[in-house]
Amino acid sequence: MDRVGITIGGIIVYDYIKIIDNYPKVGQLANILSMGYSVGGAVPNTLIDLARMDNTIFLQAIGMIGNDEAGKYVLEILKKNNINTEMVYIQNNAATSFTDDVVIESTGERTFFHYRGANTLLDISHFDFAKIHSKILHIGYPLLLDRLDSEDIQYGTKLARLFSIAQKQNIETSIDLVSENSDRFSKIVPPALKYTDYCTINEIEASLTTNIPLRNITGKLIINNMKKVCFKLKEMGVRKWVIVHCPEGAFALDEDDNYYIQPSFDLPKDYIKGTVGAGDAFCAGILYSVYQGWNMSTALKVGTASATACLSKSGTTDGISNIKNMMKLFDYFPPRKLGE
Repeated sequence: MDRVGITIGGIIVYDYIKIIDNYPKVGQLANILSMGYSVGGAVPNTLIDLARMDNTIFLQAIGMIGNDEAGKYVLEILKKNNINTEMVYIQNNAATSFTDDVVIESTGERTFFHYRGANTLLDISHFDFAKIHSKILHIGYPLLLDRLDSEDIQYGTKLARLFSIAQKQNIETSIDLVSENSDRFSKIVPPALKYTDYCTINEIEASLTTNIPLRNITGKLIINNMKKVCFKLKEMGVRKWVIVHCPEGAFALDEDDNYYIQPSFDLPKDYIKGTVGAGDAFCAGILYSVYQGWNMSTALKVGTASATACLSKSGTTDGISNIKNMMKLFDYFPPRKLGE
């Protein structure tokens, strides 16, 4: 079979976005300056980003929504972007997952209040490989997918089994995580990494997965530990690419264990309108590069440009445009000096 396209399964979310003037202490008040809503989660965000980058690629969604207005809205947006939704399942006994995205206006810093909803019902049985003809299967986000996170006696988790099935059918596997404040990383994530071709995660997730610190007590990035973390993730089973991204830049190992560093842009203070969706945008850039057969150096640049474009708007996908336009950001902004 000649495989064409990218399939993304996992979290589908309806986002309620609230821009606030400050993040209050318990019992205190913050002002909501503006409100909005959008699709959210790995499946809509990453697929819509890919559709805006290049509308010629076949894109497919797999996930669960409720039989409610939020679910109908997400489904409508996916279809408007020409994304295949035949494996987006409507559940009558569960509400569409939603997240309150609270964004501080002055800094773009965000906090999430998440309702898991229908996403908890997504299982291996919902991945019909007779209908998956893509080259890449990307899953986001383990730790929020209760059934795929559950134990599998042979593989460790059901997600690990799913990835094994995909690889046996010559589908490359890709994973993204969520920055959950828990100790579950060491139990849930490693089994899937044994069957992962491409791992694209942020520094918080990488640190929790490997138990190697990446920030000191003041919050400064421990750059010297980045290479250790990348190699540790490779040791845990990732077959081809490991990429760890953070506000300061991206750090990566390719299939031959060559190490790369790509600084982020030194952006003017008024550039960032919101950080919601920036991680998915970075991941979309990586997936697009993998699909095109580009090398790691190029992929990191594409991911950096995509994430930076996302930062220019408060919505999760509003800042994304075609690859050629986004790559022009390298002409406008200098690279950040790492450590700043």
